[in-house]
Amino acid sequence: MNVIGTVGLPGSGKGEAANVAEAAGIPVVVMGDVIRAECRRRDLDPAQHHGRIAQALREEEGDDAIAARTLPRIREAAAESDRDETVLVDGLRSTVELERFREAFGDDFTLVAIRAPFELRAERLGERGRDDSDADLSALRERDAREIDLGLGETLERADVEIDNTDSLAAFRERVREVLGTDGEAADRSDGGAEAAEAGGDGA
Repeated sequence: MNVIGTVGLPGSGKGEAANVAEAAGIPVVVMGDVIRAECRRRDLDPAQHHGRIAQALREEEGDDAIAARTLPRIREAAAESDRDETVLVDGLRSTVELERFREAFGDDFTLVAIRAPFELRAERLGERGRDDSDADLSALRERDAREIDLGLGETLERADVEIDNTDSLAAFRERVREVLGTDGEAADRSDGGAEAAEAGGDGA
C-alpha cells in the first residue's frame, strides 16, 4: 500500500491536490469526513459543530483519534482501488497524527507539505468565498495560529516532500502528478483550481 498524506495551511492547495489525485483515479480519504460523520452521529450540524466535535474526539479518544478513525477508511479505499493500492489522505494537522500513520504504514507513508505565502492564500480563499470568514484577513491569521498551535507547523517541517504552490495552476497540478507518480496520465480538470483550495480538514 502506498499512502500519501498532505499537510498545509488554509488556502495552500490541499483540495486541488486531492482533485488531481481523483482525476488520476487515486482514491482520496479526507480526514475531516471523520468529524462530519461524528457530528451526524450526535445529531449535530457539521457546519456549526465541526471544530468542537474534533476537539471532543481528541479529548475522549486521544490526540490521535481522528487519525485512528481514518485508518480503516484508508485500508478500505486501497482495497477497492485499482490504482496499485495508492491512497491520498487529505488534511493531517499534527505530529501525533503523523506518527500514527507512520506507525501503521511505515516506509509506505509519504507526507507532502503544500506551501504558499499568507497573502496568496488569503487571495485564494477570498476568491473561493466559501463563507464570510474566507475574506477576513484577521480571521485567517487566527485560524493559521490555531492550526499551528495544534501542531501543523511542526508537521509541515517533518514532511518528506514539499510542493511550492506559488506558480501557475497548471504548474501546481503537474508537480502534484509527479509526486503521485501519475505524471502525464491524467488531463487537467477544467473546473476548480488551486485557488479553490481545501477539500476537507477537521476545521479545528
